[in-house]
Amino acid sequence: MNRLCALYRSIEWTGGCLGCSHRKKASQQKEVKTTLNRLDDMLNFNTQALRVREQRQQVLASNIANADTPNYKARDLDFKTALQGALQGEPLTGGTALATTAPGHLAGNPGAAAEAGLLYRTPAQGSVDGNTVNIDAERAAFADNAVHYEFNLTRITQQIKTMMAAIQG
Repeated sequence: MNRLCALYRSIEWTGGCLGCSHRKKASQQKEVKTTLNRLDDMLNFNTQALRVREQRQQVLASNIANADTPNYKARDLDFKTALQGALQGEPLTGGTALATTAPGHLAGNPGAAAEAGLLYRTPAQGSVDGNTVNIDAERAAFADNAVHYEFNLTRITQQIKTMMAAIQG
């Protein structure tokens, strides 16, 4: 800190110091944090959409795998609601954590919490064994979700390439 800076500080100068490195460093650090926040916000939507698509893909795969299981109820994820929740910072698994009141208690089942955000699919046609999986509808939903998943990956890749081009000039 030079004498001019000390003089400005002594008279409570509200402007910036003239050429002092400590002011420049603080300004640069603030600028870097702001830039990183912007980059994070830019990627956040597609990243969250990708996570929700992944979870939905697992649910649809489970439905297809259990197409012949008696009394299996087809499940699905409401993508719009799940994405809105993810963008607001809610965990994708939903549900609540179990309280442990004694040191010997075991942690809750994460699979049960994951099922909290799932909905049951209404069957188009009933079956004798109670299974509500329509294999054709599940395959179509699986393929549609896979295309959207691939789109989100492509968007993230394009955004990163654009940022790299801007950084490298």
